[in-house]
Amino acid sequence: MIDDASRLHEMHPSVLENAFAWFLRVVAAYCLLFGVLYWIRLIGVYDTTLWRFDLMPLHWQVASVMLAVLFPFAAIGLWMLSSWGPVIWFICAVTEVVMYAGFPDLFGSRPLIVAAHGAVALIYAAFRVLLHLQRRRAAQ
Repeated sequence: MIDDASRLHEMHPSVLENAFAWFLRVVAAYCLLFGVLYWIRLIGVYDTTLWRFDLMPLHWQVASVMLAVLFPFAAIGLWMLSSWGPVIWFICAVTEVVMYAGFPDLFGSRPLIVAAHGAVALIYAAFRVLLHLQRRRAAQ
């Protein structure tokens, strides 16, 4: 009987685990939005010169193509709660931070995007630490 009760408890995620899943899904939606914005830039829907792929400088072409592919891929991984989703998001975030904070003369300065990636990384790290502590307490 105790074994059945412990198995039942393991099957139901905690409030913290549910909050973490919702957080990952919100980040997935934000990644999908960023991916769509990069695709808009690539196909030239927006009507300015730097928003058409053939008129972009080479550094923007490389960054746009890479992020247009990786952001939707990260969104899929985050939405499915798979382990590779945060890794792909991290690659995208580091790329954008390097673009906008490291090379503002080439890509422009976008402090809100850099701050958003930093905030998401801090919240993700906090969730992982809290989940680790919760699992350690449950094991004892």
